[in-house]
Amino acid sequence: MLNPFKPERAVIKEIIKETADTTTYTFSFLDNGGRQEFRFRPGQFNMLTIFGIGEAPISISSNPADLETFQHTVRHVGNVTNALSKMQPGAMVGIRGPYGTGWPLDVLPIKNLLIVAGGIGLAPLRPVIQEVINRRQEFGQVEVLYGARTPAELLYPAEYDTWRQAGISLRLTVDAVPSGNTWEGQVGVVTDLFRYMSSRPEETTVFTCGPEIMMSYVVKGLLARGFRPEQIYVSLERRMNCGVKKCGKCQIGPKFVCRDGPVFAYAELLTLPEEVLGGAGR
Repeated sequence: MLNPFKPERAVIKEIIKETADTTTYTFSFLDNGGRQEFRFRPGQFNMLTIFGIGEAPISISSNPADLETFQHTVRHVGNVTNALSKMQPGAMVGIRGPYGTGWPLDVLPIKNLLIVAGGIGLAPLRPVIQEVINRRQEFGQVEVLYGARTPAELLYPAEYDTWRQAGISLRLTVDAVPSGNTWEGQVGVVTDLFRYMSSRPEETTVFTCGPEIMMSYVVKGLLARGFRPEQIYVSLERRMNCGVKKCGKCQIGPKFVCRDGPVFAYAELLTLPEEVLGGAGR
């Protein structure tokens, strides 16, 4: 990790417009030492600083094997991200991190994966998919179920063929198809895809990320199908200012999302005093 308290200067190298309100930014550290020191695990996040505006926690969305650059896929919804949306390649930002636990890819007892994502929740799971492809021989069946509000809001569509060519099963759904749009896929919420999934509860680990209401229904649906709480991992989003367990804004009982998360086994969440994800399985 870089200095956890000091933003390192990074430059925007490339900007990719994903949807009307979501953009992927490619960054590179100005200092060569920063490039050499920065390593992350899928599921971790950075604190991204816009100098003179503020900073915000953003999941890292790039391939962990890329040692020269890193990416953040950002939905523009606040002061920091809206300021970022006005920047062009060559502009400078600050980066602190990476923080958090990440997805437990290296310690999984079961190497078959079911990935369930909704909307921008695919961004912190994209590095998982890329890492699986990097180390494909280490994993068994990998199935991705992904939903968005409309076809135009599906992230990373140019990568779907690459994922499938790597032996990853991908099923897509959208909540609605606006008039004039063409869509030949499933229409419905992401849990509607459970009826088609081939992942079996006795031999699969689940990673899920998306709006909390979506994840609550994902967890309930999986528990009803025989998955156990310790097989299901979720990525939580909470307001935070520091990333280093100092501000307390992301605290849930004894846990801090910035340090102990953002990825938690659902079994761990069941032990907390605050009901999380609707208390499914309590």
